[in-house]
Amino acid sequence: MPTDLNPYGGVFGGWLMAQMALGAGALASRVGKGKAVVVHATDFTFPGAMALGDELSVYCEVIATGKTSLTILTKGVGRERNGETETSVSQGTFKFVLLDEAGKPRQVGAIA
Repeated sequence: MPTDLNPYGGVFGGWLMAQMALGAGALASRVGKGKAVVVHATDFTFPGAMALGDELSVYCEVIATGKTSLTILTKGVGRERNGETETSVSQGTFKFVLLDEAGKPRQVGAIA
């Protein structure tokens, strides 16, 4: 959307980060079988650019498991609106902590 563009007409990096956080959060909740919140985000790069109307796909992978946390690598791939050309547009790492019903950190269960 036009409101997600930077002053130079490209997709704003903050919007890309938000979409990546949503994708990583969905994976963290599914793998952790419950509530998961972001506590850390790092190592963001934006190697390519997206244009207005391009489609974004976010790919996520759990790369580390702590006592109460999951570290998830996310990659964003843009596909041009009227074609099949894909470009790597973003990459970053999120750490999520799993929470119990009282909002306290809980241990990560066995991950299949």
